[in-house]
Amino acid sequence: MEQQNSFNSQQQSTGFMKQPPDMVSVKDSLYLSDMLAWNLIAIKKAHFFAAQCKDPQIIDALNRCGLMHQRHYDTILNHLNPSQYQSQQQFQ
Repeated sequence: MEQQNSFNSQQQSTGFMKQPPDMVSVKDSLYLSDMLAWNLIAIKKAHFFAAQCKDPQIIDALNRCGLMHQRHYDTILNHLNPSQYQSQQQFQ
């Protein structure tokens, strides 16, 4: 209990966590799932609309947008399980 109180006071005084908690709450887990879903949808939409366009500048912008969301998606996965994610990347 003392450790939790010192953690809460540390977070309140600085405004951010100096170290992530040992476990993820259900609310945090749901938010992480939402972030992954939002990025995946953005990737798919950017790819779809790039395939529908004829203007090369718009196609390029949509492809860059899709790649940005892909990097975000990969970063979130990497933070959630770095060892498993890195081994999956080697097989692709």
